[in-house]
Amino acid sequence: MTDLTRRFQFLNEADRLKSVTRANVLMDLSRAENSAEHSWHVALFAMVFGASDRAIAMILLHDLVEIDCGDHPIHLAHDMAAVAAAENAAAERLFGLLPDGAALLALWHEFEAGETADARMARRMDHVQPMFQVLCASAPLADHVAIVRDNMTAGRAARLWSEWPEAMAAAQALLDGRQPAGDLAARLAFLAEADRLKTVLRASTLTDASRRENSAEHSWHLALYALVMAPVAGPGVDIGRVIRMLILHDLVEIDTGDVPIHSAGGTAHHGAAQATAEAAAAARIFGLLPAGQGQAFHDLWSEFEANETADAVFAKSLDRAQPVMQNIASGGGTWVEYDVTYVQLVERVGLRIQRGAPMLWTWLDARAQAFFDRAE
Repeated sequence: MTDLTRRFQFLNEADRLKSVTRANVLMDLSRAENSAEHSWHVALFAMVFGASDRAIAMILLHDLVEIDCGDHPIHLAHDMAAVAAAENAAAERLFGLLPDGAALLALWHEFEAGETADARMARRMDHVQPMFQVLCASAPLADHVAIVRDNMTAGRAARLWSEWPEAMAAAQALLDGRQPAGDLAARLAFLAEADRLKTVLRASTLTDASRRENSAEHSWHLALYALVMAPVAGPGVDIGRVIRMLILHDLVEIDTGDVPIHSAGGTAHHGAAQATAEAAAAARIFGLLPAGQGQAFHDLWSEFEANETADAVFAKSLDRAQPVMQNIASGGGTWVEYDVTYVQLVERVGLRIQRGAPMLWTWLDARAQAFFDRAE
């Protein structure tokens, strides 16, 4: 099995995290959150609150073991020794799929140990995201509020009173029916708005074809692609910046929705109307943040859209490569739905992947051609 085959095998296995249900619900209370979109949201929390690239990488990986073990809600009793043993076995299996999985396995263990500064920061984000997801909802569920209250006083979040008192004071204010103030309030408002990305559906399906993918879990999967496919990035590519771009890149879809690349005969995507709508969405959404940070995030999003720097070109290539892999794995997906030909795939997608990640396109192209040959 080739190096790239093993990397894609891992990323296809990672797709299963999108089907792991958590106890938390989305802020609109419409459904339970899954562990992939949770990981994306935690990574966005980490960006907003100044985490390092290393801490963000830990967050992208931290819940992958739930593919084998499921989620373990904090308010329920568990045999923690048994959970730890099962999660260790899952980590060995999953990261063992990769040719260089030892490095990511070590990063996962570092997160679990929670001893380094980066691991402590990553775990802090993992612990506050569910709290504020409950407390910032317009009509939080009473039993979920009770869980947060208990967590803040006697659970894993209690230590944050000394580690991050500003965040805990904001949480307490929300519990008491008061609104936080200042820059922290602006950041929480942005993160609450970002929760809506979990309800934006894309044309692409999960690899098992069970349902359509949403844009939040897609963004997590792309960031994981960047981490795993770093060895095929071109010279001068900063993988940390690429990951940050991909975490942010689809936030505008909260306002605009997803525009499938093969819709309207391939003419709808990147049209003038879409560009205008996305620019307005970016101004509104990033404008929720404190001015300096909002501008920095907006600039990173604009760099991705312009597709000129080495980081943006590689990020764009991954954004095109992941749906191709989803379609190959799911038996055709959007290619069947939109009656796409092989020539159209190359023109709309392949050339962009080729520009930033030629090795990926060579691998994907062979398998896409095989699909279209069978379909004729």
